[in-house]
Amino acid sequence: MQITDSAGRMSVLIRAVAAMGAAWNVFGVIQFWGQVSATPAMLMAKGITAAQANFYASPPGWMTIVFGIGVFGGLAGSFLLLAGRRLATTLFGMSLVGYIALYIGDITEGVFAAFGTPQIVILTIVVAIAVGLLMLSLHANRRGWLR
Repeated sequence: MQITDSAGRMSVLIRAVAAMGAAWNVFGVIQFWGQVSATPAMLMAKGITAAQANFYASPPGWMTIVFGIGVFGGLAGSFLLLAGRRLATTLFGMSLVGYIALYIGDITEGVFAAFGTPQIVILTIVVAIAVGLLMLSLHANRRGWLR
């Protein structure tokens, strides 16, 4: 499949990846909302321990902020990439910084220790996807496909 069409515009492939990025980030928004609205009782009803539920329901405020930056930056970046806008690159960069800060927070605040390998794997995938979306927007910008 071509990266550009005959007129030099982004191809269906790039737009499809941007749309998948938007869908991925919508899922992230749902996760974000679940975290900010969760109570320990709700979380324990889902099967996690009381200690994990208390930790998950009340993270440090800065971690909630950087999670939001990651999620909403990625979502807005995906829509802007679909629209062919250069601002997508800036927002993907902000999203990546947010997720890296969240990763550091998960290490330093004990989230990885409390939730184990699944949390490490999930957040590593999130960071990898953020890197991929940023790289895609940088490529599109270098090719002149963004305005």
